[in-house]
Amino acid sequence: MKFLDNPPRFLFFTGKGGVGKTSLACATAVRLAEDGRKVLLVSTDPASNVAQVFGQTIGNALTPIVAVANLAALEIDPEAAAQAYRDRIVGPVRGVLPDEVVRGIEEQLSGACTTEIAAFDEFTGLLTDGELVRGFDHIVFDTAPTGHTIRLLQLPSAWTGFLDASDTGASCLGPLAGLEKQREQYRAAVAALADPERTRLVLVARAQASTLREVARTHGELAALGLVRQHLVINGVLPEDEAAGDPLAAAIVRREAEALASLPPQLATLPVDRVPLMPFNLVGLPALKALLDPAAGGPDAPEEPGAHPDLPGLAALVDEIAADGHGLVMLMGKGGVGKTTLAAAVAVELARRGLAVHLTTSDPAAHLAETLEGGGLDALTVSRIDPQAETERYRAHVLETKGRDLDPQGRALLEEDLRSPCTEEIAVFQAFSRIIREAGKKFVVMDTAPTGHTLLLLDATGAYHREMARHMEKSGIQHYTTPMMQLQNPAQTKVLIVTLAETTPVLEAARLQDDLRRAGIEPWGWIINNSVAAARTASPLLARRAAREWPQIEAVREHHARRVALLPLQAEEPVGVARLQALAAGQG
Repeated sequence: MKFLDNPPRFLFFTGKGGVGKTSLACATAVRLAEDGRKVLLVSTDPASNVAQVFGQTIGNALTPIVAVANLAALEIDPEAAAQAYRDRIVGPVRGVLPDEVVRGIEEQLSGACTTEIAAFDEFTGLLTDGELVRGFDHIVFDTAPTGHTIRLLQLPSAWTGFLDASDTGASCLGPLAGLEKQREQYRAAVAALADPERTRLVLVARAQASTLREVARTHGELAALGLVRQHLVINGVLPEDEAAGDPLAAAIVRREAEALASLPPQLATLPVDRVPLMPFNLVGLPALKALLDPAAGGPDAPEEPGAHPDLPGLAALVDEIAADGHGLVMLMGKGGVGKTTLAAAVAVELARRGLAVHLTTSDPAAHLAETLEGGGLDALTVSRIDPQAETERYRAHVLETKGRDLDPQGRALLEEDLRSPCTEEIAVFQAFSRIIREAGKKFVVMDTAPTGHTLLLLDATGAYHREMARHMEKSGIQHYTTPMMQLQNPAQTKVLIVTLAETTPVLEAARLQDDLRRAGIEPWGWIINNSVAAARTASPLLARRAAREWPQIEAVREHHARRVALLPLQAEEPVGVARLQALAAGQG
């Protein structure tokens, strides 16, 4: 594998959700450790599943991997990092400033922005902690899906620029006097990320046209940040010999070959590796070793279960949704499970029935226009919450309203505060709130960002709800509605959790469901997408994967979902209105 040749100290695995970043990062860490190197594996994904892959608890502290000598792991816990960050800011002033002022600071630091910045602060520490870095030959980063990772990697420059430009004592991070240490840390992080002798980016993709286009965009954005030493890994390629005598496998092989033949030109100059599709889930040490060394064999095949569950397709869920006439439908889940496609399919089918539908996405890496192939229906409108555009709109609005009557010094201070990266959190939340209000008159179908990013958005929604509730109680107002109340109302909002019939996606979907329930949001149903078990195949490799799916399908039906739909793996990518309609109708 080219990406393993002369590896530098820092290796980042990034790419669209569901392409296998975690599997490749874990397999790389195991390979380097077994070669006698001291390795630290770090997950920056708010919805990390590294612990599931190794079958042991890891958490927010350096933890030796029991089964692999020389390997330790760390999962950056955004909530734990945020609490430590708040303690560092608030601790020195508690008992010194009035209680009311301290409570105000705590409230200022209660939002999702603080959570993101605290996790980022920990991330930059891993790049710049000289003692820690000297203790390991390699630090391997398993990152969140593309949009979240781009944001994370942009933050060192963003915060360095903000701190350099600021000459006052206030920001959403607290007194700047307490940030001098972080200022130097951020500068050192920028230098480490941009140094090709220290850092290598591994772009992970699937042999799919949409995924390769996304990777090409990622390549350009990372290069613009100075991260130029990049490698491309095409993961999960179905071997050509599986196509013999099986129409489904033949269609997949043909589709992947066409995608690779038309590789975007900006990727063609990168070193490229291809990793074949494995017949097993990439959980456990035998599976990880076999990923980079197929001769290792991998785990044993499971026993074939008895009776297979009989589950409906997507049409049954759409029938129930359409009966309400309007409402918010949110599709949530791990990256790469097909949320964008299924959101588009639900929206297209509702619009085909003559119902007014607004299809939107909060995923920075989603591209609904490509899924719809430019074609639409009269009853369907499409939009995207663009963080950059929303932030500029919010800044302009604040300057026009709050800044209108300020003197030059006051306006300069306001402009400085609005340059803070935290402004994006507020702007995106406001756009989210505007869109879901439309659901009182029409259907709003929302494709959400991968799990961790969505939970941060919901955290902002919850913080706004708590602030509104306090304000209304003080004002004596009893009847009001917040976005969180709308999400918690099953008559107004239906949350569909999307998963694959594989161990890690099902476990993560169950964890997402628990998180939603703690926020008072009860998921309405589950969709098991791209199931090989639900398709007909004679391919030996696909048949082995299908056998491993049935226990997961049964687990969803018996233990997790009140409603569940099962969708087979499609021979052709469900792109364009006609194929989306066929997917919703259970055809193809």
